[in-house]
Amino acid sequence: MESWVRFSAQSQAKERVFRAAQYACTLLGYTLQKGGAAAELLKTIKQLEAHLSLSRKLMRLGNSAEALEAAKRAIHLSDCVLRLCITVAHLNKAMYFACDNVLWAGKTGLLPQLDQNKWSQRSFRYYLFALILSLTRDAYEIRLLMERESRSISAKSSLASPSAPSPGPENEEFSLGPSTPSFPTLPVLTARLQRQLRLLVSVLRSNPPLLLDLLKNLCDVFIPLDKLGLYSTGTGFVGACGLASSILSILTILYPWLKLKP
Repeated sequence: MESWVRFSAQSQAKERVFRAAQYACTLLGYTLQKGGAAAELLKTIKQLEAHLSLSRKLMRLGNSAEALEAAKRAIHLSDCVLRLCITVAHLNKAMYFACDNVLWAGKTGLLPQLDQNKWSQRSFRYYLFALILSLTRDAYEIRLLMERESRSISAKSSLASPSAPSPGPENEEFSLGPSTPSFPTLPVLTARLQRQLRLLVSVLRSNPPLLLDLLKNLCDVFIPLDKLGLYSTGTGFVGACGLASSILSILTILYPWLKLKP
């Protein structure tokens, strides 16, 4: 199992490059079709896209083992929310890869009677579940970091001014207790929202791995949503999102410190 996982990791970079090329063909085909390109050229691009997709499926053979190993490692995480999100996400990825392997066998003629549409829809459902859990994990980590940053700012303010200031809009960022019996006014809500946005930007700027993972998952989630018919965005948008997420994935391979851990 471990030797196969190491072998799969070596082919991951090639698969990401093929993925970027596949979605680049999707985006290019959509652009040329809108521009009134020749039918023969569009057919060639679609054939290239199909060949790249089939090549990627071949490269992903056995990736279920890698996903299961990652799920086994995630079970031992101390944080229960991270443990749940990461473990179940990897289990869904394992099921997605397994369905993808069956689909590859159908496309190559090894399973000629296979209902390819049904297995494709099944694989995209597992892919969507995995992405939703990954986005939940990103949101949870962002919330933790924002709370930590807020406490750090409050502690620095307390050290700078020993006398505690009277409670006001600027000191109620994470306050849960009732401050006033009346509802906050619009300027107060606007000020709170601006502070939260500044805090969010500060947290993401200081944590590039989390930012890249969030952007990658946000781009990826539109692909299964479109394929499953839950939220149709069009071929061009799917191609752009797939290309963007592929480039971000390649960056995490070229620069391992950009990969979100665990």
